[in-house]
Amino acid sequence: MRGLDFQFMWENLAMIAGGIKYTMMIAIVSIIIGTLIGLITALFRMYKIPVMSQIANIYIAIIRGTPLMIQILVVYYGIPRFLNWVNYELGTNMDVNSIPAMYFMYFCFSLYMGSYLSELIRGCIAGVDPGQMEACYSVGMTTTQGMIRVVLPQAMVSALPNFGNQFIGLVKDASLAFSVSIPEILGQAQILAGRSSRFLEAYLDAAIIYFIICLVFQKLLAIVEKRSRRHVRQ
Repeated sequence: MRGLDFQFMWENLAMIAGGIKYTMMIAIVSIIIGTLIGLITALFRMYKIPVMSQIANIYIAIIRGTPLMIQILVVYYGIPRFLNWVNYELGTNMDVNSIPAMYFMYFCFSLYMGSYLSELIRGCIAGVDPGQMEACYSVGMTTTQGMIRVVLPQAMVSALPNFGNQFIGLVKDASLAFSVSIPEILGQAQILAGRSSRFLEAYLDAAIIYFIICLVFQKLLAIVEKRSRRHVRQ
């Protein structure tokens, strides 16, 4: 530890922290869109909707059966080629090169989260007492109304701890976005390390920032979970 430059770490901590906005943008957008994808996919599978349930099964199998890094690279290099092919076939003039790389990351991470949240949501919905939906039918609600007003709120309460874990994991997984030149936290650390050759100090700064972010969200999620379960305690 004698050679560790603490002054360097302190002076450059703010520079590495500049990547927080990219990390949080990826995490927040992806968890929101991923939740919608996961909910729709879970309902397709639960109600065994023809064709759509099979597509949902294939989607989940592909996403969960391949590494996230591969998915990032396939999306980043594959979508532009697909759009260029569309331009060629349809005679359109989309400017593929002007699409920000962040949009590709939103797309990729949302699909990734959707596949895992689908299983989580499906399990939580199945864990709600079937009598709840029967009670909805007895007062004249439709299946959609009963699902939105009664079943989903109860399922989301039980899913909240796992949602929090998925979100914290997503914050850390967002570090892979630097592979396509997104300057998030780890990306900023690698840039700094390349310039200064202070690799250990730069990565320790990044580790400290990730630790603080995850700790803050753990505390916030614990408060939210406690408040959401007040009726259960009563």
